Amino acid sequence: MSRRKRALITGITGQDGSYLAEFLLDQGYEVVGMVRRTSTVNFDRIQHIQDKLTLVAGDLMDEVSLMAILKEHRPQEVYNLAAQSFVKTSWTQPVFTGEVTALGVTRVLDAIRMVDPEIRFYQASSSEMFGKVQQVPQTERTPYYPRSPYGVAKVYGHWITVNYRESYDLFACSGILFNHESPRRGLEFVTHKVTYHVAKIKLGLADRLPLGNLEAQRDWGYAPDYVRAMWLMLQEDHPDDYVVATGETHSVRRLCEVAFGSVGLNWEDYVYVNPDDLRPAEVDLLVGDASKARRELGWAPTVTFEQMIQMMVEADLEALRSQRQPMRL
Repeated sequence: MSRRKRALITGITGQDGSYLAEFLLDQGYEVVGMVRRTSTVNFDRIQHIQDKLTLVAGDLMDEVSLMAILKEHRPQEVYNLAAQSFVKTSWTQPVFTGEVTALGVTRVLDAIRMVDPEIRFYQASSSEMFGKVQQVPQTERTPYYPRSPYGVAKVYGHWITVNYRESYDLFACSGILFNHESPRRGLEFVTHKVTYHVAKIKLGLADRLPLGNLEAQRDWGYAPDYVRAMWLMLQEDHPDDYVVATGETHSVRRLCEVAFGSVGLNWEDYVYVNPDDLRPAEVDLLVGDASKARRELGWAPTVTFEQMIQMMVEADLEALRSQRQPMRL
């Protein structure tokens, strides 16, 4: 009987890490999750599967810890989902964002190169790399023009992955994922900020919702669909980079309409623009063309924008009604 596949996930306690861990367990994998011992780790998202996981201490800032994990656990696949992943925070912590989100990728790739170059590697690239978009929709060949320290760091992480693939013949892929949401999304992100406030307003626990740019448009998909695409990339014969997106764009205004409408409220009665929530440089229109992923990976989204937002509102209503706090970091 062949040995079960083993995968290492950095950032396993995040939204994507938790869904990917579930998915890989369902595929029969042994799953090793890397967590930072120095941080206040919140295990909420993986609590229901924690007894099936092997959790290990490591840090993208410390290559020695990464090499030790690879030597001890010998994974066949590594999914690098860990990052300083908040665009807003990247303006106040630009150097830290670069250390983790950019150089952290180099440390993982270098550890793989030295310990076991046969490991298949997935890098979480981001649509924020496109920033001030040079063409609509965005494909794998669209030039990057990042508009935040986070976006700049992700561009570095993306190109160093390409560089190690071509220089050392590593099986290294990047998924250029557009925004993807779920009830496990952090409250720092606008989708969950909106659905959480809708639930609070519906239950009489709040009466207003401050937001930034209502006209900003995003291509929002459902996180479990997107982690499936990550896995599909590492099952191919050859490594490559793929845009993962729905191909549909929605404004923050439309997000408010759907979320408030799902509980029978008019969003205009509650939402106001707060200047403090506006970014120094805004990304106005991100919409991805995932034709390559559809064609080569056989991937397609299964949940609509409206279904996803309704799901998130319902989860927040349930959490507030049962006096549980919704998912945080």
